[in-house]
Amino acid sequence: MNEQLAEILAMGQSSLALGFIVFLRVGGAMALFPAFGERSIPERIRVILAIAFTAIVSPAVAPTVHPFLPQAGRFGILIVTEPIVGLSIGAVIRLFVFALQMAGSIAAQSTSLAQIFGGATIDPQPAIGHILLVAGLALAVMTGLHVRLVEVLILSYEIFPPGQLPGADLLTQWGVVRISRAFGLAFTLAVPFVIASLIYNVALGVINRAMPQLMVAFVGAPAITAGGLILLLLTSPILLSVWVQALNLFLGQPFGGP
Repeated sequence: MNEQLAEILAMGQSSLALGFIVFLRVGGAMALFPAFGERSIPERIRVILAIAFTAIVSPAVAPTVHPFLPQAGRFGILIVTEPIVGLSIGAVIRLFVFALQMAGSIAAQSTSLAQIFGGATIDPQPAIGHILLVAGLALAVMTGLHVRLVEVLILSYEIFPPGQLPGADLLTQWGVVRISRAFGLAFTLAVPFVIASLIYNVALGVINRAMPQLMVAFVGAPAITAGGLILLLLTSPILLSVWVQALNLFLGQPFGGP
């Protein structure tokens, strides 16, 4: 009886140690993941989500993590390396959220909607950016974002083994490429609004030259406001589908590949 209890106790300690090591990486990534790491979500809910993701990831990565369990001296190293890896993964994926916010800011500035139709939110941003962000995150979750994130976390143990700090050159190259592509994606999403703003300003200049006595600002302000809202209504489904496709394409090969 005592031997069986001892075996059960040993198994329980091993499972807890495995869960703790995995939680260090998963918790760091969950703090920045899109949808699941938003500051609008209560902290208790985020902790529960991190524990749930840990329970899903742990069995899949157990063969990789188990060799570190008997080495009690490695826990200090794991406490440092695992959160860093998790935060790095979460930060790179978080760039897609920043791209959507930047696209909303560019669109709002182009259509003179940056200071109106806004609200007091946790992340201060124009109303267009907030609408695109909420709609994009909802669409991403509906298309299986949680499954993709679990796959990324499991794959990360092959790219970044436990107990090893990721190389600075690798993180630098990976981060610079993703940041540049995030800015490119943001501008691509905001292109319709930039083109509409260009056409509006050129037309306003022509009218002002032709009729200097006309107060073109009073005529043009309602037009650009209405045009921006109509353009948002017409283009938002296409913009969100492009964003979700880019996100899923990255999550399919987050660490590069052929």
